[in-house]
Amino acid sequence: MKSTTVEGRAKTKNGVTRLVFSVICILLEVIFIILMFTKLNRYAEAVNLLTRVVGVIVILNMYASPVTSTIKVPWILLILMFPIMGLGLYLLVGLNGGTEKMRRRYQKIDEQLLPLLPENRKIQEKLLQKIPRAGNISSYIHRNAAYPVYQNTDVTYFDEAAKGLEAQLQDLAKAEQFIFMEYHAIEDAEAWHRIQQVLEDRVKAGVEVRVFYDDMGSIGFINTDFTKKMEAVGIRCRVFNPFMPGLNLFLNNRDHRKITVIDGKVGFTGGYNLANEYFNLTHPYGQWKDTGIRLEGDAVRSLTVTFLEMWNAVNDKDENDTDFARFLLEYPYKAQQTGFVQPYADSPLDGEKVGEEVYISMVNKAEKYCWFMTPYLIITDEMAHAMTLAAKRGVDVRIITPGIPDKKLIYSVTRSFYHELVKDGVRIYEWTPGFCHAKMSVADDCMATCGTINLDYRSLYHHFENGCFMTDCDVVLDIRNDLQEKMKECREVTEKYRTGRSAYLRLSQLLMRLFAGLL
Repeated sequence: MKSTTVEGRAKTKNGVTRLVFSVICILLEVIFIILMFTKLNRYAEAVNLLTRVVGVIVILNMYASPVTSTIKVPWILLILMFPIMGLGLYLLVGLNGGTEKMRRRYQKIDEQLLPLLPENRKIQEKLLQKIPRAGNISSYIHRNAAYPVYQNTDVTYFDEAAKGLEAQLQDLAKAEQFIFMEYHAIEDAEAWHRIQQVLEDRVKAGVEVRVFYDDMGSIGFINTDFTKKMEAVGIRCRVFNPFMPGLNLFLNNRDHRKITVIDGKVGFTGGYNLANEYFNLTHPYGQWKDTGIRLEGDAVRSLTVTFLEMWNAVNDKDENDTDFARFLLEYPYKAQQTGFVQPYADSPLDGEKVGEEVYISMVNKAEKYCWFMTPYLIITDEMAHAMTLAAKRGVDVRIITPGIPDKKLIYSVTRSFYHELVKDGVRIYEWTPGFCHAKMSVADDCMATCGTINLDYRSLYHHFENGCFMTDCDVVLDIRNDLQEKMKECREVTEKYRTGRSAYLRLSQLLMRLFAGLL
């Protein structure tokens, strides 16, 4: 049995790197303080003046930025109290959006790719007329993320990642033209070996196969020669954010997306990575709860574009596609379902927090209920306010979090948010069988999301993510029913955190809350 999860170990390693740099920053601050009280204090005074001037400039720039105050205030306090350490840490993890060169690269690719998506204005208008509140959210996604809403798409929901894996293996074996796979974490073990065998067979049949993974998400779980192994069997392979391309870039912006596209006809996404624990082949923290969806039809086009964006923008030294149209062909398909389906992507480079805004919009538009499942709950004031305001309006707002955490530190921060939510009517459930890694929301039996976006700062503000907004679909009720069943397996901790001892935050939790963006 493993002692930690694949993703958990990746986060731990990432956290260790941040911790080492943080210790260096703290040591520099200590050295500076010592200098202040020694005969070298004249040099310290000059350093003090310089760092405070730089600190004030950084703070003013930060204050003028559109970033939520939940993230601004901790940095302002840290820089004012400990200028050297604060500035060092801010340069390490406070800045967001990668380098300007990286931003330009993504912008250039998007300018070529996004116009290849259909406008689907008639479908958008139809949704606005049929379900106005869902149509408003859909319009937001189209205007601000450029991803349109579709019909003529069948959606299948998998309440277990293992079911999604079996469906993927069947569809992968039918590929005729191309296979695209983009995942945050790949473990070179049993689950991946089953996939790889199918991919190798398809390569022999003349299918173009591309695999893309996040280096930090997979580090320690695949050997450094994994890319070479894939290329040797005909599978094209690229890596996001290879080790040490740049300190801030390396630590902050990661590819957290999970996408499979087959011939542009069938697509998969959801919360699970391609590692054993996601499919309950191993049980590091009891049962693992993860979910996913299968799309077939017109909406797969958006998943194809999302993959091509990352594949072509990740490194300007790679040989990129010059003809995107060959992967975006029209083909006849007649869906049995009539719902509205809208896959979308979120990027830390464009300044628009699509993932968070969709969640907030769903809570704001909900009239009867709005439920969430998330592995982590480290939210902004804006998200907390939306949830509590909805509860005050009489909306049934519920959140399901893990009963067994993968990281105790993060779990403690997650629980520190309970009191401010439950005191205003939000209900909190902890799934006792184990760790729930699924990222879903559902409201009023009419709209739902399923994808990769956690309710935490890093997912909402720092990572490349993707999700799918679904309205008037059968899958919406499937998600609702699944969450209802999972609540029966949960312990509700609402009253405990409303009135009990757990309602009071300890100093350690307050400090962790303050600097949750660093975790």
